Amino acid sequence: MPRKPAKPCAFPGCPELVHERYCDKHKKETGRHYEKYKRDPKTKKRYGYRWKKIRDKYIKSHTLCEQCKKEERIKTAEEVHHIVPLSKGGTHDEENLMALCKSCHSRITALEGDRWRRS
Repeated sequence: MPRKPAKPCAFPGCPELVHERYCDKHKKETGRHYEKYKRDPKTKKRYGYRWKKIRDKYIKSHTLCEQCKKEERIKTAEEVHHIVPLSKGGTHDEENLMALCKSCHSRITALEGDRWRRS
């Protein structure tokens, strides 16, 4: 399947052509800025080192997207989703986790409204 043409990095003044939003250099820079200034400290604490270990273990044992499997498609899982979000009382327990591909995770998150909700 052909890819869309590359476009300039979204970072102001960067001429690097990319297929994502930012080039590798600015992806790291904007990520650090978000973590430091915009992410809620409570959220940051919930997604620390312990979560990374749980996520890595879960993704190793669940290599396919669980949502795609339900829809009879085969796609590699790239992200781990909390069925009940931590902000609503969910936990890191395996029963509350779901391995998803990026597109399924983005769709579910958008439908729940968690990512773009203003506090």
